[in-house]
Amino acid sequence: MPYQPFYLFIVSLIDDDSKLASFSLPLLLDEWMTSTRPILLFILFLNLTMSDATEIQLQITGVRGQEDVVAESDKSTSRADGTAAAAAAAAPLPPVSSQRLRWWAVVLANIVFVLGGQSVATLLGRIYYDQGGGSLWLATVVQSCGAPLAVPLLLYFRRPEASPVARPPLLKIAAIYAGLGVLLAGDNLMYSYALLYLPLSTYSLVCATQLCFNAVFSYFLNKERFTALVLNSVVLLTFSAALVGVSHSSEETNSSVPEGKFALGFVLALSASAAFALILSLMQLTFDTVLRSNAAHAVLELQLWSNAAASCVSVAGLFISGEWSSLTAEMDGYKKGEVAYGMTLAWTAISWQLATMGMVGLVATVSSLFTNVISTVGMPLSPIMAVIFLGDRMDGAKVIAMLIGIWGFLSYVYQHYLDDAKSKNTAGSADVTQTSEAKL
Repeated sequence: MPYQPFYLFIVSLIDDDSKLASFSLPLLLDEWMTSTRPILLFILFLNLTMSDATEIQLQITGVRGQEDVVAESDKSTSRADGTAAAAAAAAPLPPVSSQRLRWWAVVLANIVFVLGGQSVATLLGRIYYDQGGGSLWLATVVQSCGAPLAVPLLLYFRRPEASPVARPPLLKIAAIYAGLGVLLAGDNLMYSYALLYLPLSTYSLVCATQLCFNAVFSYFLNKERFTALVLNSVVLLTFSAALVGVSHSSEETNSSVPEGKFALGFVLALSASAAFALILSLMQLTFDTVLRSNAAHAVLELQLWSNAAASCVSVAGLFISGEWSSLTAEMDGYKKGEVAYGMTLAWTAISWQLATMGMVGLVATVSSLFTNVISTVGMPLSPIMAVIFLGDRMDGAKVIAMLIGIWGFLSYVYQHYLDDAKSKNTAGSADVTQTSEAKL
């Protein structure tokens, strides 16, 4: 069967004339393996680039540290020794521009994973409910059960035996991963309830408030500083979500949203956003103070074990709640058939893992606050997809809320640009000063 783009699969889940249910399971599985192969190859390229960028960054840091030592010793030696030091300082350094390009390549790849995975996963989650799915715990399980996708990459990017950073005690790191997993499971469950009780467009706009919560947690846990632009971004995104909260309508969507559950869904979406912001800040704190590394193996380890712990908690909840006994009937009653039921859940799990990989990678390479900003920029994508695929209505209030949210996002991005330019100028001035001292 020829390759079918993923967006046609989504359309087939919604189109009543779809013949997806008539396809044989082996052919669909074969097509699924064919379509996911480029994704896995792209992930492999991402992690190769991430590993190279980290090594180059460490090398540059070490060279600059050696230059500082040479400059200090040069002041206390004779002019002849100073001439030798100047010759040593004139040795070619690794190109900083190349290192920055690699760093930005890693960041951009992670951004693509976050935006694409998050948008597709939330859309499929809404489709799951609209087509007859009703298990909240199953919807929670698929958000973390794709963790084994990281195993091949983790086996390839093993921790170097001669790593300069000591490995944390096993009991300590296991407790951290387990704690993050429990928080992830609770957060995923709240998101599952919120997505059931809210239209997708409203859900996405309310979830933009996670940036506000993350700004607070980053200030206290990660020592992030507040500037006028960052504060402006937080305020604008808060207003954006508040505007959605006070202007909802029961007629704004064609999705099967339960009546009278908007207030509960709104509160759960806010709570889930706060919990997610806390999780990102705790991840950054783990990278900075416990793992002391942002290499590929550290990112993959945190993703794998925290999501594995979340999956265990979610599966336990599925059996304890008794929802597992109704899954067979749910599959039989799914509007698009059993194959579409399984494919929807499978692609949801894959999409969430891609989004998770991108988020953890951004936390390791940049910061938790920047990760939340990128997650927030996906806010306009989900409402647009909801209008196209699910028939949600984009009234004036939602359009204004979306524009305010984009303004808030651009405000933070501009602050990050100013910080980046300032750091480059500072580094350039330091290099010029060291070269001048060496020549003297």
